Amino acid sequence: VFSFIGYKSSEVNVNNRSVIDMTLTEEASSLKEVIINAGYWQVKDVERTGNIVRLDAKDIQKQPVQNPLAAMQGRLAGVDIVQQTGIPGSNFQVRIRGTNSIANGNEPLYIIDGVPYTSTTMSLPETSNQIYGLGSSPLNTINPADIESIEVLKDADATAIYGSRGSNGVILISTKKGKAGKTKIDFNVYSGVGKVTRSLNLLTSQQYLQMRHEAFANDNVTPTLANAVDLLTWDTTRYTDWQQTLIGGTAHTTDAQLSLSGGDASTLFSIGTGYHRETTVFPGENADQRFSVLASINNSAFNQKLKTSFSLNYTISNTNLLSQDLTPRALSLPPIAPPLYDDQGELSWTHWTSSFENPMAYTQRIYESSTNNLIGTTTINYSILPNLITRISLGYTNIVMNAITTNPISAQAPAPPVRQNSSSFSASSFSNWIIEPQLNWRPTLGKGQFDVLIGTTFLDQTTEGSSQTGYGYSSEALMKNLSAAPNRTSGTNFYNQYRYQAVFGRLNYSWKGTYIINLTGRRDGSSRFGPGNQFANFGAIGAAWIFTQLPAFTNTLSFLSYGKLRASAGITGNDQLGNYQFLDTYSSSAGPYQGTIGLQPDRLSNPDFAWETNEKIEAGLELGFWENRILSSVSFYQNRSSNQLVGYPLPATTGFTSIQGNFPATVQNKGLEIELTTLNIEQADFSWSTAINFTRPRNELIDFPNLQNFPAYANTYVVGQPLNIRKLYNNTGIDPISGLYSFEDVNQDGFYTISDKKIIRFLGQDYYGGLQNNLQYKGITLDFLFQFVKQTGYSYLQTFNAPPGTMTNFPTFITTEHWTPGDDATIQRYSVSTQGAAANALYINSQYYEADASFIRLKNISLSYSLPAKWLQKIRMQSIRTYLQGQNLATFTRYKGLDPETQLNNLPPLRVLTIGIQITL
Repeated sequence: VFSFIGYKSSEVNVNNRSVIDMTLTEEASSLKEVIINAGYWQVKDVERTGNIVRLDAKDIQKQPVQNPLAAMQGRLAGVDIVQQTGIPGSNFQVRIRGTNSIANGNEPLYIIDGVPYTSTTMSLPETSNQIYGLGSSPLNTINPADIESIEVLKDADATAIYGSRGSNGVILISTKKGKAGKTKIDFNVYSGVGKVTRSLNLLTSQQYLQMRHEAFANDNVTPTLANAVDLLTWDTTRYTDWQQTLIGGTAHTTDAQLSLSGGDASTLFSIGTGYHRETTVFPGENADQRFSVLASINNSAFNQKLKTSFSLNYTISNTNLLSQDLTPRALSLPPIAPPLYDDQGELSWTHWTSSFENPMAYTQRIYESSTNNLIGTTTINYSILPNLITRISLGYTNIVMNAITTNPISAQAPAPPVRQNSSSFSASSFSNWIIEPQLNWRPTLGKGQFDVLIGTTFLDQTTEGSSQTGYGYSSEALMKNLSAAPNRTSGTNFYNQYRYQAVFGRLNYSWKGTYIINLTGRRDGSSRFGPGNQFANFGAIGAAWIFTQLPAFTNTLSFLSYGKLRASAGITGNDQLGNYQFLDTYSSSAGPYQGTIGLQPDRLSNPDFAWETNEKIEAGLELGFWENRILSSVSFYQNRSSNQLVGYPLPATTGFTSIQGNFPATVQNKGLEIELTTLNIEQADFSWSTAINFTRPRNELIDFPNLQNFPAYANTYVVGQPLNIRKLYNNTGIDPISGLYSFEDVNQDGFYTISDKKIIRFLGQDYYGGLQNNLQYKGITLDFLFQFVKQTGYSYLQTFNAPPGTMTNFPTFITTEHWTPGDDATIQRYSVSTQGAAANALYINSQYYEADASFIRLKNISLSYSLPAKWLQKIRMQSIRTYLQGQNLATFTRYKGLDPETQLNNLPPLRVLTIGIQITL
């Protein structure tokens, strides 16, 4: 009998054979033996009372991604992940069951092998805000190939034990450990290419020139060198497809992994190394690279009473990318723009200016960064008695990042102001240590089983950073040496320390595996709050009834193989407000006075504010049919985040616009989550399984007393509406006389102000989810995932926010849709006037700048072939697998922009195709 967790058991006759080769089939309906990591404990999936979703290594390895967050997209109910750009190393927005906080952080808590991990970018503005305008992701330093599983904790029962840090959900990442058995060597390598998935239809040279001439004629303005350099000095016979030139390249990906693992009943070990390199579609061979090492060892001694585990994850990431995303220029540059290079192959500055730069200048303005990431964990368990275990967990994280952005003279237009070589340098670091002693007691009382856990947490976390800029280098060869700069200025300089301690506990009781109750609690203390408010209590209760354990159900409903009702309620917190917010703080003055640098106040003290709190309730039903060939889960949740930390407005005479404090505003997130897994076909040579997840979220600001007294918030939010809304002007069409956009002047005062923005539009998701299929035929396996999102977003026209007729490119549809006398048009007349610009500025903030950004995307496909066992036996290999994988392969959408997911004028996520081979000795 061959059996393994997550696979269907198989029984074969020995028939006097000494060697028996067997391939097991994945069992999608396996529940009883699947172990879920709940953070401080592990639980069988069938017995959990909380809402926890899991992504296994087998699903992660099917995706050619650099960041673990990319592997989660579309696969987990209640987890919304949006890739911000297609640039290697860029950030992801992660929201677990919506946005809870008005003014402070909404990021989940990341725990890697028991150690908290930063969710904020390490980059400082001086060196990174151009290429990573939305931040770089710290999780890029985590090798997806090193991950064994990712668990996402969502409801109060699962997150309350993390107290003040669990309000926005918890993401647990567990790295791979050794497994008992013969020592094996695993080698996996793949290579691939990436391209931008779609392009826009933009004006040709003739269409562009027609637009410009018509604009000047409409306004009765004479073209001059000041307002029409393109018409008077550029070669109007030229045509350049800037999308192809600037973002039409091919990105290359290379990934290689090598690991050694094995062990016996007492000692398990694993060591692996990985290398990943990824270029961009921009001109040049700039790339993001990562080298990683993961080592772990587990040992059992003294008759399994003493168990120790140690893991070390070290990563070096190096980046040398352009300092600017060229996508906005690819969309806006006129098709008749001047040549990029002169006859000698050097950057051309003829007709290019400092305000209208040669985009290839950015190929010489390089952003370079180096990040060293160390995560070390040690766990010691000792069984004092058979049911009494003491445990201590120790963890340490250290991330150090150094970055440089250069701006050489060769990348600057030869025009005033005076050119000089300059470089910006930054250094930042994040480190924390954590110690968590625990005691676990599991007594049996009759037919019931108790599980009692108590523990404490001690955490110390520091972040620091500084930046400087050097000017006037005598040679470009010296620009990476700050000491060679004759002139230097200081920028960002900070040091923050965060200390945290807690006492936590869990009481779980299971009666005959049928009725389960789970109580969790935590008392947190944080240095982020003032005296008297540094401690707070959080807790939850969860319950489950596995009713199919009762014969009355199984005898009556023979098709029902599994059924569970569960519910939970509790309170978690949010402390993502930064350090020292309760203190009067000061910073160095901008300039010296009589040779002395002084201090200037930054913040007023308010020692009375405390945590935001999130009250969570949930009910769920899980069912399995026909021996769990069909598994379904339906969850209803409601989260209410209150005691919101906002800025109270202050009179200008105080010298400050606001002071930080708690306010009884309440944000509600509620929704429906559905998960369905089916084993459609299961035969000896062929199997087919399907997994579907669906989430329908609803966000609402249900209370904000005296909102009108908070202008910064009153102009953005409305009670009874979601947080993600926009207040817009009412565009009433095009004035038939002027040919410009017209708008409703609500208060009839002749001006357009915030009070005239009476149209409210929700920009967000109605629902989202994913559909995954797995098909296996002998040694051939096909996996594919469709991601779907129903949402309203920003129109792609926001990319072209200049008035039609000005010196920038536009989509071709304006040639037939722009106004001319007597036309019923949707686009105002071509114009170069200030009136046209003013009307266009209002149009950008009207209802026509929203669009249906829904999409269905073939997110991932993986086709693999494993050699038969009889072939492997001849060449003495455990396995050989070849595969073809793709990411973001096809997008079906009505959205007319580059990408409905990002909706921005950043580089969109790329279509990636890879081919690889995996060999196990």
